[in-house]
Amino acid sequence: MNNQSIHVVLLIIEIFIPHAESLKSKRSVIKSLQDRLRAKFNASIAEIAYQDKWQRSAIGISMLSNDKQYLEKEISHIKQLCEENTNIEITQFKAEWL
Repeated sequence: MNNQSIHVVLLIIEIFIPHAESLKSKRSVIKSLQDRLRAKFNASIAEIAYQDKWQRSAIGISMLSNDKQYLEKEISHIKQLCEENTNIEITQFKAEWL
């Protein structure tokens, strides 16, 4: 491997789901969001916290690239897509570079 840099980012998004009345309805909203993000950004995504809470969730998203600016744009697009989703409210959006 050449002296190319590899950039890895981990996004942690905490979510409030005001209309969820059961774990089933929450999981439906989270699964839909995960599927959209996975399809659009080809990222690894998992629910990482609050699995037993009806109206809260946290998802982790990881991406890697040799172009940090590309990842920064993708982070911005992910945040925008999440903010446009009317079924959820973002309570925290954090990016960690690894």
